[in-house]
Amino acid sequence: MAGIGRGLLWTLLLVLAAVLGVVVWARATSAPQVSGDVTLGGLSGPVTVTRDAWGVPHIRAQSDEDAVYALGYVHWQDRAWQMDFQRRVVAGRLSEVLGEPALAQDRFLRTWGFQQAAESVLPALSERSRSLVRAYTAGVNAAMGQGKVAPEFRILGYTPEAWKEVDSVSWSKLMAYDLGGNMEDEVLNTRVTQRLGQQGLDEVTAPYPADGPTILSGDELAKTGVRPAGGLDTASLSTSALGALQAHLNAARELGLQAVPGKGSNDWVIGGSRTASGKPILADDPHLALTSPMLWYLADIQGPTLKAIGASIPGLPAIVIGRNERVAWGVTNTNPDVQDLYIEPADASFTQRQETIKVKGGADVTLTVRESRHGPVVSDAGAADVGPRVALKWTALQPGDTTMDAFMGLNYARNWDDFKTALSQYVAPSQNFVYADVDGNTGYYAPGRVPLRNGWDGSLPVSGDGSREWTGYIPFEGLPHTYNPADGLVVTANNKVVPDSYAYNLGNSRNWAEPYRAERITQLLTARPDGLTVQDVKAVQLDTVSLVWRDLKEELLATQPDGDLSRQALELLRGWDGDERADAVAPSIFEAWLMQLQKMAQDELGNSTTLNSLSVLRQLQADSELCRNAAAQVQNCAAELSASLGRAVDDLSARLGSDPSAWTYGKLHHVASNHRAFGNVGALAWLFNHGAPTGGGTNTVNVARPEQGTFNQTHGPSYRQIIDLSDLNNSVFIGSLGQGGNPLGNHVSDQQSMWTEGEYLPMSTDAADWGKVKTLTLTPGK
Repeated sequence: MAGIGRGLLWTLLLVLAAVLGVVVWARATSAPQVSGDVTLGGLSGPVTVTRDAWGVPHIRAQSDEDAVYALGYVHWQDRAWQMDFQRRVVAGRLSEVLGEPALAQDRFLRTWGFQQAAESVLPALSERSRSLVRAYTAGVNAAMGQGKVAPEFRILGYTPEAWKEVDSVSWSKLMAYDLGGNMEDEVLNTRVTQRLGQQGLDEVTAPYPADGPTILSGDELAKTGVRPAGGLDTASLSTSALGALQAHLNAARELGLQAVPGKGSNDWVIGGSRTASGKPILADDPHLALTSPMLWYLADIQGPTLKAIGASIPGLPAIVIGRNERVAWGVTNTNPDVQDLYIEPADASFTQRQETIKVKGGADVTLTVRESRHGPVVSDAGAADVGPRVALKWTALQPGDTTMDAFMGLNYARNWDDFKTALSQYVAPSQNFVYADVDGNTGYYAPGRVPLRNGWDGSLPVSGDGSREWTGYIPFEGLPHTYNPADGLVVTANNKVVPDSYAYNLGNSRNWAEPYRAERITQLLTARPDGLTVQDVKAVQLDTVSLVWRDLKEELLATQPDGDLSRQALELLRGWDGDERADAVAPSIFEAWLMQLQKMAQDELGNSTTLNSLSVLRQLQADSELCRNAAAQVQNCAAELSASLGRAVDDLSARLGSDPSAWTYGKLHHVASNHRAFGNVGALAWLFNHGAPTGGGTNTVNVARPEQGTFNQTHGPSYRQIIDLSDLNNSVFIGSLGQGGNPLGNHVSDQQSMWTEGEYLPMSTDAADWGKVKTLTLTPGK
C-alpha cells in the first residue's frame, strides 16, 4: 500500500510539474512587454507608457495622435482576445472559430446587419476623429506585430487578422443593442395582448408610478406643451413570426445581450452648494454584464490637447466615461423607444443580400437577408414561402452615425458649450449624460436620435403600409437637458426622464426602470443638504438597502406559512432592516421568495416571462388574476404567497442546508465574471472565470440582482467613478475585475476584491499616486 501511495504521489507531482511548466511557458509567450524600450513605425515622437501598481497605463505623448496610437497599443497588449471577439461578434464571424454552436448567433448578427451599419460610420466622421481612428488602428497593429499571442488564440488554433479602421467603431453598434431599443418589449407585449388583452400590458409590465421621481422636473424642461396623441396599435404577429423573433432574442442572450430586470446604471452630479468643497462632485456606475475580461479598461491619455482619464473600451479610441483637465462626465441609459417592428404588406418590395457564414469543422452556410424600406426582415430565415414578413426599423442601423465624433468631442471639451456641441453629434444608444466642470457648473443632457411618432406609442408592432411612419427625430435643442439646476442636484438611475408636461414622447409609461434606485439615491443625498464629500458619495454608490423590501414587506409578512421552514423564514424576515449585506440571512430568503413571485405569469405566458418587482407588488395588492394557477391549485394571491414561500425555502434548503439561520447571503450570492467563450467549458472555466461573494440585490443602488436559477450576480456596476471638481486628482475609480485579459497575467482580477469590498483606485494623473510603476518607452522607427 505504501508503495502504491508513493507511486501515486510521484504521478501527481509529475502532473503538477507539467502543468506548472505549461503555465510558465504560456506566460512567457503571451505576457506583454511593459518596461524597457521598443521601436515602432507610425509614431512621430517618443511616447512613455507608465503602468501603475494596478496595471493602469498613464500615456504621455508629444502629439494627440501618438497618444491614441499608444492607447491602441496597450489595448491590444492587454485585451487582444476581447478585441478580436468583439469585432467577430459584430461581423457575425463567431462560427469560424467556435464552430456550429455559434451559428444561431451569427445568423442573428448577419440578419440585423451590424457590420454594414458599422461600415457606414467612417465616411460620416470628422477629420479629427478619422485621424485618431487611423492612429489607434496603427497602434493596435504595431502591438499585434510584437508576436505575443493571447491564450485563447492558442486554444482555438487561429491567428487574428490585422486590425481595420472599421473595427474601431464596430463595437458601439453592439453597445447600442445592449442599451437601446424595445423589440424585446414589442415581442412580449404581443404575447401579452394575445393572451390577456391590451389591459394585460399594465399587469405584466407595470407603468411608471405617477409619483415616481423623474430626472428633470417640469420647471427644468427646455420645452413643454401638449404631446401628440399616442395609443396602442392593433397589428399582431403570427406564431411563426413570434418564434423567429424569439430565436433572435435567444441568440442575443447567448451573447450576454438581453433585457434584465434591475439592469441599469446610476449617475448623479452634485452642485457646489451641496458639497464641503464648494465645487461639484460627479459620480457614475454603469450596470452591465460582468464578464472576464471586464468590459472597461482604465487609462490616462495625455497629449498636447487631449488630456483624458477614465474608462475606455478596448477597440474604441477614446475615454468613454471620465474627465479631462476641466470637464467631467458620466452616463446612464436613457432607454427611449428607438425601435419599431413593421409587419410588411403582401405587395412590399425587398432588396436582398447573400451572407456566407464559415463554420469551423463544417460546411459553409448561406444566409439570404431581405430588407424593406424600414430595415432588415427579422422574421424569416431567408425562405421564399414564409408568411408576412416583419422588418425592424432602428436608429442605430441608420447611416451617418456620428456618435464617435461625440465621444471624441467629450474628451476635448473645455466647457458646457463644447459639451453640448459634442453631444449634438450623438446618435445611439441614447444616454443620460451628467456634467461638471472646474468652474463649478453642472448640467445634464439626454442626446441621441429619438423618433417622432404621430398616433401610436411604439408598444406593439405596426403595419408597414405607410400609415405608421416616423416623421423625424426630436430636435437636439428639444431633448431633455438642464444647466446649473437651482436645487444643485441631478440624479439618474434609468428612471423616467421627464414629467408628462414634456412636449415630446420619449416612450410609453412602461419604458423606464422601476423608481427604487433613483428614489434611494435622492433620499441619501438630500438627507444632508450640504457638506457632502467624496466619502459620502462612496457610501451612496455602495448602498445595499432594498426599497423593494420596504414596499413588499406588508404583503409578505402577512403570509400564512405552509410548514416549519416557512415559519422560520418569516420570523427571520420580521426584524430585517432591508439591508442586503453578504453576511445577513434575510436577503437570501427575500431574494429567493421574490424570484419565485416573479414567475407568477409563466403559466399564462411561458417560462421566459419574468415580472419586475413593481409588477409583483401590483399583483399582490390587487389580488390579480396572475396570482392564480389552476394546475397548481392556487386560487388567489394569498395562496400564491404561501406556495411561493414554500418553494423558496425548499430551494434554499437544497442549496444551503436545512437550518435557515445558516443561510447567509454570501454563501448563495456570488458575482460571476465569466469568459464569453470558455465560461461554460468545464476543463477551462476554472482558469478564465472569476467569482466572489457579494451583497446587494434587485434594485438596490449597488445593484446585484440574483440570476434566476443560480442566484449569481451576472450584471452590476461594471465600473465606478467619483470625480471631485475641487481637486481632480482626489477623484477615484475602479473596475469590476482587472486590467488584464490574460488569465495567467498579474492584473487579470486584482481589482475584484477591492470592487466587492467597496474600495477604489486613485483616478489621478499625478505620478505620486501611482504606487510601484513599470515604464515602457515607444520610440519611433521606420
